[in-house]
Amino acid sequence: MTVELDRWAPPRVAQVEARLAACFADAWPPRLAEACRYPLATGGKRMRPLVCFAACEAVGGRVEDALDAAAALELLHTYSLVHDDLPAMDDDSERRGHPTVHVRYDEATAILVGDALLTEAFAVLADAGPRAAVLVRELARAGGAAGMIAGQAVDVGMDGPTGSAEALIRLHRGKTGALLRAAARMGAIAGGADAHALEILSEYGDALGLAFQVHDDLLDADQDADPAGPPSFVKLLGPEGTAAEAHRQAERAIAAARRLPAPDALVALARFTVERRV
Repeated sequence: MTVELDRWAPPRVAQVEARLAACFADAWPPRLAEACRYPLATGGKRMRPLVCFAACEAVGGRVEDALDAAAALELLHTYSLVHDDLPAMDDDSERRGHPTVHVRYDEATAILVGDALLTEAFAVLADAGPRAAVLVRELARAGGAAGMIAGQAVDVGMDGPTGSAEALIRLHRGKTGALLRAAARMGAIAGGADAHALEILSEYGDALGLAFQVHDDLLDADQDADPAGPPSFVKLLGPEGTAAEAHRQAERAIAAARRLPAPDALVALARFTVERRV
């Protein structure tokens, strides 16, 4: 992380970790409660909560204003990873250096854990005060069949080939971009943003989501080298073209952020997105 994020991010991550640790206190049986907490405790960048906090602060809000929204975003994101890892989807055996949920437990447990994480996201948002209904609607749209789920549907071939840049962008705007855009918008809403600031943060989140995924394609270039494998920006644009596109999208995000009163954390997150190594 950059110097700015090394100072800014850890206390905010600690707050969202504490909020997540409080989830599933009444879950039962014990094996289910343990399995629900397992994917939340395996680390991760917590990028979506950090974007949510940064957006809230950029419009004059406090970390506490965005805490429930940030935790809900991470719960929904984690559910999507648990289900993505299942044999019927990506069939992954490891996530963040740990066995995936269906490997650590079993496939049925992983399905139930994903369901529980998704449901808990909206239970947490219900505690978000007078803006709860607006935040619930925002997360539902971003995570549903017009957002993240739509991107996942395209990813498994439900919309035909994804070999063009336009098709890849449409896929990633759903699968990855929708939640990052929602993180920026939900932080803004939690911080009491006006319509103009919300529009700016929508633009920021859209650009950040594309920068994040394009850079991911660059990081995954070696494993995606097989011509028979899934399409990627590296295959379409080459490594140099992919890096250039990631930085172009990051600069779009930075330009949007700088139109806000307190953009520093948003700017640092955009830079981190295209400088990270994992």
